[in-house]
Formats: sequence, structure tokens, C-alpha cells
Amino acid sequence: MLFNQLGLSAELLRAVEEQGYSKATPIQQQAIPLILEGRDILAGAQTGTGKTAGFTLPLLQRLQQSPSGKRRVRALILTPTRELAAQVSESVRDYGRHLPFKPMVIFGGVSINTQIFKLRKGADIVVATPGRLLDHMQRGTIDLGGVEILVLDEADRMLDMGFIRDIRKILKELPKERQNLLFSATFSKEIRRLAADLLNAPTEIQVAQRNTTVELVTQIVHPVDRSRKRELLSHRIGAENWRQVLVFTRTKHGANRLAEQLSGDGLKSVAIHGNKSQAARTRALADFKAGVVRVLVATDIAARGLDIDRLPHVVNYELPNVPEDYVHRIGRTARAGQEGHAVSLVCVDEHKLLGDIERLLKCKIEKQIIPGYEPDPRIKAEPIRQGRNQRPAGRANGSRKKFRAGAAHAHGGHRHRSSSRQRRAG
Repeated sequence: MLFNQLGLSAELLRAVEEQGYSKATPIQQQAIPLILEGRDILAGAQTGTGKTAGFTLPLLQRLQQSPSGKRRVRALILTPTRELAAQVSESVRDYGRHLPFKPMVIFGGVSINTQIFKLRKGADIVVATPGRLLDHMQRGTIDLGGVEILVLDEADRMLDMGFIRDIRKILKELPKERQNLLFSATFSKEIRRLAADLLNAPTEIQVAQRNTTVELVTQIVHPVDRSRKRELLSHRIGAENWRQVLVFTRTKHGANRLAEQLSGDGLKSVAIHGNKSQAARTRALADFKAGVVRVLVATDIAARGLDIDRLPHVVNYELPNVPEDYVHRIGRTARAGQEGHAVSLVCVDEHKLLGDIERLLKCKIEKQIIPGYEPDPRIKAEPIRQGRNQRPAGRANGSRKKFRAGAAHAHGGHRHRSSSRQRRAG
């Protein structure tokens, strides 16, 4: 279906065309007409499906159809991370370029005073992380009394990161009469409960089965000893001439160390994680997209929401403790119909984690031993050492409270939380 068949205004269709799009994705085909009707929706969509345009375009048209006399916050979009907030805000600007609306992005890691100054000038659409938005609400520097449309983007990750209390505090300050749009990659029991509290007679949309991966991703596992992972990774990147590679580690320290080692191997690499300043993370991502940096090494939290067009290779240098995180990781590639390649380097310590992932996917992932890197059968499995930012394996749910403050601080949370908790954020 073409965008010009979805009932969008001429100004929006012009912006879509300028972005180089003409055909709507399945989530856009289903969501846009329903949102234009003013319906609440619960949408299940993986990253890379076009969901941002799926809610941004009709949101802009709804505001266009009911002009406001003065500039006030009429639409609020909540996201789990700074990077995702910045990217959603960019989409709002791109698609709304021919409309009079003023968007603004709010997240932590940057000066709050600059944001206060901009808020005083007024904004129609605010894209925010929950923690920093609460900071503004407590300071009285933002008024949400005029919000007509609320969007929760990647709601499952916001719950995983411990933002549920922040979200509920924000909801109490919003007008009861509003349109609500909830987007989530998975529909867990927690998401269902949130939807029941938040949404009014919602229409449910699901463009992919629960927890399925993007079909265009080719997945492969290379068994290898833990001490030879970095050597094998350098070999693969060089031998296959991979020019743009996103690599996942479990910890911030591990990300830093691996980026340094790969750079020492002659592969220009940089790490991004919660301890990096927002300016450093933005610069690293820009250099990676531009091809200046060949390898981007990231923790799960820092990489959530990264939107990189035509990213061909994702590498799990270390498997995640939570199987769903594997789905989110490999969803960074094979976006917008492109093919992608996901490689996992798995040592004997990670066999249980691999089994958990395969049970989630309901399939076995192909194993391929690279000649010269055969695992030593004499090496016994050892417990996986946890970084300060990691949930212990098998205790994902029970540990969320413990890590809530750190994750919130790293992604727009309160500055007064204890430094010991702050250090835990990925």
C-alpha cells in the first residue's frame, strides 16, 4: 500500500516523499488509519519495521486537524533511552517540516538549564526519557496539562529498565481525556497490565509473532574458547572485509577493553555505554554511520534504539543473560528490507545461555567451527562473571529494583541518586 492511500495530508505526503519513501510498511498500513480515527492502540512491532513513522505521521496530522491557539505541549512521546529519544525527535522534525509545530527532545546527560530555556519558548511535541521528564515536572518547568496524545515507544524495554514507577507518576499528571499509543516488541504480562491501565478500548496490532526475529537476518554461532574470541573476531572482520560492525559485550569495562584491543589490531573501534557522556556517544555513532569508525562496541542498554541504516553485521561477542536481549541485538541489522548477518562467538561458559535463546526462538542456530579456532574440549565451563551493570543470569525479574536507579540515571534519570547505583547502568 502506498502512503498516498492512507489519508495523510498533503504536507505530510510531501515530507514522506522527500525522505525517499512511497510504500508503507505493514505496521504503518495498520496503525496510521486507526490513529487518524483517534483510536487507542496496542502495537507489537520489532525495531526496523517502520513503527516510528507509523505513529509520528498520524500524530502530526491529528494535531494539524485541531489547531491550538497558543503553543503548549500537545503530544508526549516517551522512550527508554537518549539515543532513541534523539532519533524519534529527528523523525518528528523531518516529517513535520512543512507544518508549524515545534518539537523538543528532553533527556539526561546534558544541561537541564538549556532545556528549561527552550521549554520557556514553548513546544508542541515533546520526546523524552522518563527520568529527565520527571526532573522537569518536579521543578515545575514543564506543563503537561494540555497533552492530547501520549506515545509509549519500546514500552517493554522501559519496563525492563525499571521505569514503570516513573511512567505511572507521569501518567497521573496527564489529562484523562487523551489518545494513547503503546508500542512494544513483546507482549509480556507486565505490558498487558500496563495496557489495561493506560488504554481505552484499544485496537491490538501485531505485525510479527511474539519474540520472532527479523526473517532477513542470517544467524550463525562460532564455538570458540573465551581466550580466543577477540582473535577470532579480528580474523573474521579482516578475512570477510566487514566495513561496519556492531559488537555487543555484557559490561562497560568489557566494551572499553575490546574496543582498545580491536583498535590495536588495526580496526578503528570505539565503545559506547552508560558511562560515556552524551556528546561522546553521539559523536561515536555519527563516526560509525559515516564509516570513520569500523567497529562500534556497545552494551545492551546503550545500543537500545540505535537506528543505523543498512547495518550489515551484528556480533554477539558475549551472549546476553536475558534471551529477549538477543532478539533486540540482532534486530539492529536487516532493517528496512535489507539483509543482515548476526554472528555469535560462544564459549563453553555460554552453552546454557545459547540453549535459552534457542528455546525462545524455537529453533537451533547453525554452528560453524572456524578452522584454527577449534574449542579445546579440556576447558571446563566457569560461572559467567558479572559486571556491576549486569543482572545475574536467571534472576532478571528479581533484580530489576536493584538496577532501576542506575539505568534511569544513564538514560535521563534523576541526578540525585546514589553514585553506587549510577555505576551499574549499561
